[in-house]
Amino acid sequence: MKFPEPLIEGRLIRRYKRFLADVRLPDGGEVTAHCPNTGSMLGCQPPDGRVWLSRSSNPARKLPFTWELVETAPGMLACVNTARPNAQAREAIEGGRIHELAGYSHVRSEVKYGEEKSRIDLLLSGHNSEPDAWVEVKNATLEESGQGFFPDAVTTRGQKHLRELMAQVALGDRAVLLFVVNHTGIETVRPADHIDPHYGQLLRQACDAGVEVLAYRANLMGEDGNPTGGLALSESVPVILEI
Repeated sequence: MKFPEPLIEGRLIRRYKRFLADVRLPDGGEVTAHCPNTGSMLGCQPPDGRVWLSRSSNPARKLPFTWELVETAPGMLACVNTARPNAQAREAIEGGRIHELAGYSHVRSEVKYGEEKSRIDLLLSGHNSEPDAWVEVKNATLEESGQGFFPDAVTTRGQKHLRELMAQVALGDRAVLLFVVNHTGIETVRPADHIDPHYGQLLRQACDAGVEVLAYRANLMGEDGNPTGGLALSESVPVILEI
């Protein structure tokens, strides 16, 4: 997955009203960018941190700039645009890079399902020997000493998704929670029990019920420490679920 145009580097001034971020450009000018992230973005908005923006050519957009990446610490990049992980996951699945989900001939997005009226991120079907796979995608960017955590805030929505996935397993299908690790410093992923202990409990319950949990890292950084221009998922990351 590639950005259509080179990203524009700047310095974060502030994020506010959840969806807005003021950024200072190299020429000294300031722009307000759309921040496509409803979460707390814990650890992903350092004062005066390096950020990278994409620019839309759509003249109808009120804010042409979108906040895509941030340097959370020297040499560490994270993707904060939560509109990206579903596309990253779909591209990786269709390209056969997520081995656990290989062999499906059809991929559909945003399919309605469940008693709690949810929409699954990706529904995989058409496998010769496996049942349909219901795949919920999550963006993992909270990093502490090389460990990745999810969620970065209490998430009743995420708890609902776990219940829906367990229900699909009970119906005889596969259910998969896929963490897209959009942070170059994350080496393992685990539930953030210190932030949302109920989510951690439900995640372990879901694993016991047969929900599969996977994590794959995105390739964000080049050898020069700058964005590569792409977001392709490249390698599996261990998920740690011990109590």
